Amino acid sequence: MSEKRPLYHSPGTPGKRGFEDLECYQLALEVMAKVHEFSKTLPPDEKFDLYAQIRRSAKGVTANIGEAYGRYHYLDSLRYYSIARGELNETLAHLIDARVLDYISQPDFETLYKLIRQTEQALNGYMTYIRNRRAGAQEFGEKAIHEDQADYLSTWIPDTSFIQDKENS
Repeated sequence: MSEKRPLYHSPGTPGKRGFEDLECYQLALEVMAKVHEFSKTLPPDEKFDLYAQIRRSAKGVTANIGEAYGRYHYLDSLRYYSIARGELNETLAHLIDARVLDYISQPDFETLYKLIRQTEQALNGYMTYIRNRRAGAQEFGEKAIHEDQADYLSTWIPDTSFIQDKENS
């Protein structure tokens, strides 16, 4: 039995690279690649509908995991990990649509379904780990960090000089 090869090889040191080392990210990357491969089989009339939506939601999973990892406060991170989980479930909803519309075979659907659920389980596990670590709580407390609403006062004066220039020419 051959060992599974990762889809992406980071130039960094294993274990010290960042979000690329997370199991949930690696699984999400696999979901994204398989969804993109499947999307190429969709009929042409789905190009601006299901094709675009399923690809976007699959990419949203990996993007939000990366964004979450870059956040300092654990509540801020959890927000983006939750968005990643939502994108993952949106991807599954699109796959269910594809199955109902008979765009994907039952065996292929089941393979992707299992991979998505495995990814969700890994993401939930990592979210639990982050919640228990509570990074940033010592410095900033237990509330999510956000900027206070800024009051901006502006006076807009339209530039009408181009009108005068036309009149003079």
